Amino acid sequence: MMDKKDWLNNEVDIAWCPGCGDFGLRNIVAEAYADLGLKKEELCMVSGIGQAAKSPQYYHTSYFNGLHGRALPAAAAIKMVNPELKVVVQSGDGDMYGEGGNHFIHNNRRNSDITVIVHDNMIYGLTKGQAAPTSQLGHKTPIQVDGVIEEPFNPLAVAISMGATFVAKSSVHEKELTKELIKQAIQHDGFALVDVFQSCVSFNKVNTNQWFKDNTYILDKDYDPGNKVKAFKKSLEREPWPLGLIYKSDSRKSYNKNVSMFKNDSTPLYKRKRDISVVKKIMESMK
Repeated sequence: MMDKKDWLNNEVDIAWCPGCGDFGLRNIVAEAYADLGLKKEELCMVSGIGQAAKSPQYYHTSYFNGLHGRALPAAAAIKMVNPELKVVVQSGDGDMYGEGGNHFIHNNRRNSDITVIVHDNMIYGLTKGQAAPTSQLGHKTPIQVDGVIEEPFNPLAVAISMGATFVAKSSVHEKELTKELIKQAIQHDGFALVDVFQSCVSFNKVNTNQWFKDNTYILDKDYDPGNKVKAFKKSLEREPWPLGLIYKSDSRKSYNKNVSMFKNDSTPLYKRKRDISVVKKIMESMK
């Protein structure tokens, strides 16, 4: 069985600033994998481009780094080819909700069976501090010199409204809560979003770790994540933001289980025997 240290790849240089919240989330994810008893060959990690998107390189497992904003189509394809894999996406709020916004919407609709962990620091860190989709109104940056004027993107509300079946919010400063939500998300059959607040110590001097502590609260134990209407209302709360499992439904089948090729046969595509005579027949008919 792999423990936390077995999952962490310390043989490469980690290109994050000292004090970056990415380090904390990296440790939390590794602990979640260890707690679940996963083996590295049972898992594939996927990301796009950005500081958070470097994450898969820092674990001992298979991974795929895609184009900017294109983590989800690659992740969905990997899951389709091999449904036996646990597919986990790690990327930032800019990569996932900005460049990748369209893919985010439609994978929610499909209820693709993938886990999406978003490093939400409300800033573009890789490109040195522009406002991100989740940057709050009035936030001043070297580009938004008069402050952000666009309404911040609300990933929880979008995910719930578009059909995701597991939607959670957490923060790096709530380590145990974040770990448990990630474990539940990985075990969930369907699209699972875990949006995680974490600080960018270099380029976001407003939304610091202390700021996230002061502007969040943990959901009451009697909160019911199965009520979609109440969950959507809860997703609209901010300053303070609720932390915990906002919405969960087991009433929808995941996309993989609705696709005809897997309805009666769960064998991964790469293990199936191919009848190339069918292809030859089609090619011959086109001559």
